[in-house]
Amino acid sequence: MTEILKAIVFGIVEGITEWLPISSTGHMILLNEFLTLDVSEEFWSMFLVVIQLGAILAVVVLFWDNIWPFARAKGERRAETGEKQNLVLGPVAVRTETVLLWAKIVVSCLPAVVFVLLDLDDVCDMYFYNPVCVAVALIVFGVAFLVVESRNAGRAARVERMADITWGMAAAIGVFQLLAAAFPGTSRSGATIIGALLIGISRTAASEFTFVLAIPVMLGASLLELLDFGTSFSGSEWAILLCGMVSAFAVSVVVIRFLL
Repeated sequence: MTEILKAIVFGIVEGITEWLPISSTGHMILLNEFLTLDVSEEFWSMFLVVIQLGAILAVVVLFWDNIWPFARAKGERRAETGEKQNLVLGPVAVRTETVLLWAKIVVSCLPAVVFVLLDLDDVCDMYFYNPVCVAVALIVFGVAFLVVESRNAGRAARVERMADITWGMAAAIGVFQLLAAAFPGTSRSGATIIGALLIGISRTAASEFTFVLAIPVMLGASLLELLDFGTSFSGSEWAILLCGMVSAFAVSVVVIRFLL
């Protein structure tokens, strides 16, 4: 029961920090220095990643209308809403704007895919996966946000809507995302939002794109961790993981609504 309560606390921290421009993994690593989960090292490494699935499910629920590309093909509905970009295939309408969004998300994911295929993530973990490096990364990116916000003060954004993000911008955001993959303690959302702000994307569009980008990135990372760990969970391990994920989901729903 004590470990389950700890897992719930970790879920609360994950649900808050995943969507702020501060590292959720970094905060959980630091939290574990004071509120240590009594689990194996292998389970802990897997838990750090897979608990984020709960937070990602919150994005899927809240952004469903923006990320699901299919709808019923009703002529009167398209006429009323002015949806002229739909591709109608019999009874199904495909929202081309949503399909293009997912294509840009794929482009943003490509740098991370190459990074993992080259096993660079293991090299970075070997040298930087410790509380000192995490703390330094948190401070550096905190300062970076202050600098970027000061730089952008009074400047008009080139892109106000998530749908207007260009292919080149999507690729650039994917490169900035690598900072989080390379240095534990660097926020994935923080790195991508800073990158987006630097290339002229508005705060809202940058945040929304970052939230949607988290879906395939974290699903892929969680799948890799689960495949590496295997399915030999004990009953207590299942309880710890599920309680952490449910806690992260519930808190994420509240936090995302508040932030947007």
